[in-house]
Amino acid sequence: MELFLDTSDVTAVKRLARIFPLAGVTTNPSIVAAGKKPLDVLLPELQEALGGQGRLFAQVLASKAELMVEEAIKLRAMIDNLVVKVPVTAEGLAAIKLLKQEGIPTLGTAVYGATQGLISALAGADYVAPYVNRVDAQGGDGIQTVKDLQQLLSLHAPGAKVLAASFKTPRQVMACLLAGCQSVTLPLDVAEQIIHTPAVTAAVEKFEQEWLKTFGVPGF
Repeated sequence: MELFLDTSDVTAVKRLARIFPLAGVTTNPSIVAAGKKPLDVLLPELQEALGGQGRLFAQVLASKAELMVEEAIKLRAMIDNLVVKVPVTAEGLAAIKLLKQEGIPTLGTAVYGATQGLISALAGADYVAPYVNRVDAQGGDGIQTVKDLQQLLSLHAPGAKVLAASFKTPRQVMACLLAGCQSVTLPLDVAEQIIHTPAVTAAVEKFEQEWLKTFGVPGF
């Protein structure tokens, strides 16, 4: 499987890349705007924070297919192996088809339904990103959407991968992985929850206290 961070925080990526087996970093226009760095500055910094390893994802902003393609080419000029995120709208689907012809890898994003995600994969998207928590927030079932999408891709577009996004809890992440997701992207708060568990911290502190009480020194 592939594990990504969903962020524009370069310092956090560098810190967590030391801990997690990261496959790369995903971004979107809101995340980039929050970080206040233009993409031509941010993307090389993220690549450096990853130690030159892994893949980056960045999203087009245009609403027309031809302009999306132009933006995709500009993004690929910044980072040559970048995956271009394209919203799965009517124009986005047309752009994905054109980008497939150009040999530019894409991710179909803003996916709220399994059929929508399948169509983006059939159009040529290499990754499909269902919004798990956002589907839940609209009264749907985000995990079931992922399960349905995973099954559809397995049956009809086995070359595409589900890259599940929009999480609020580690349990949502685990459910997606159990459903067969090959890729997930974690916001920083969820990534931190996974590696910082109060019960684990308490257990380690207890080990240390009991060792010191008996031997009086912190090490062997």
